[in-house]
Amino acid sequence: MSSPAQGGPSAPKEKKAGVGSRVLTRMKTIMKKTEKRMSVSGPKKADTSPATPAAAPAEAATPAAVVTSNDAPTDKINKTSKESPETVKIPRTQLYEDRARKLGERFGLEIKPSEWHSTEGDALRVNKPIRMRVHRTCHQCSTDFGTAKECTSCKHVRCKLCTRYPAKRNETEKQAARERRAVHLQKQKENAPIIADWEFPVKPMILTKPSKTGGQVLVYKKPRQRYRRNCCQCDKLILSGDKTCTGCGHSRCTDCPRDPAKKDKYPYGYPGDEFGTRSIPRFKCHECKIKYPVEAAEGTSCTKCSHPRCAVCPRLKPQRVEPDPDPEILKTIETRLSKLRMG
Repeated sequence: MSSPAQGGPSAPKEKKAGVGSRVLTRMKTIMKKTEKRMSVSGPKKADTSPATPAAAPAEAATPAAVVTSNDAPTDKINKTSKESPETVKIPRTQLYEDRARKLGERFGLEIKPSEWHSTEGDALRVNKPIRMRVHRTCHQCSTDFGTAKECTSCKHVRCKLCTRYPAKRNETEKQAARERRAVHLQKQKENAPIIADWEFPVKPMILTKPSKTGGQVLVYKKPRQRYRRNCCQCDKLILSGDKTCTGCGHSRCTDCPRDPAKKDKYPYGYPGDEFGTRSIPRFKCHECKIKYPVEAAEGTSCTKCSHPRCAVCPRLKPQRVEPDPDPEILKTIETRLSKLRMG
């Protein structure tokens, strides 16, 4: 066999055992989640059963073992933890070694604690009493009860002699807790944070302009359509908002002139007017609501449903009517559409 060429492909190199950036990011996420789920351990309960001398040192070491075995420490240390007598210092190296070992067993990776966290200094741990969970211990064999009321060791049914942790509070302790809570709530009310109120009323902006002659200041107002109605009997001005003439007592009707007039929008009269003597009646079909032609006699057929106008067909009241589209505009639109189709 000939030897391989000098310029040929070489043998594949062995991959170095290490952790990539993606794995480190995953590890950091797991660390943060485990810190949030940090378990809170309670004080060690006294054992009522006789213990051997050899078991004494083991019991003395249990608080430290519970603290060191906690796999979810936190880096936030408050001031009260330093003053508490139950505070225990734990090297950060030991904590992160335990984490790396457990994560390596779970995911099959080789992790070094120094690769993603600083292991310098110590971490403080405080044993806090359990406030939400109640534990019961059998007074015969000192076994903790589970969810059932029967002891799993000696089959003893839970009774009043069985130790309860935490102990049940009396009325004095409950009253003291209520007073402390009231004081805490009062402090929260007094030192409440300032919240911005965005629902304050907005004042309208008024635009003004100084007078050229030094008189009253000019105020800008939106232009409005002002119209006047005169009585068709005495030709006196009808005040705005009134429907009766103050001179002759005539009720405002469709014959009373309007300045400026808008016959294209109000061909049947203006809203609120009564029918005058010169008004041209206009009807609509009571079945399909289609308007009849102007001055349509009784019996005229409807252009849609062929219903002859009868006494039931109502007369159109004074109202606004949309004007018909201009035929010239329609022709222009049709011409443009035809050009687009041809193109």
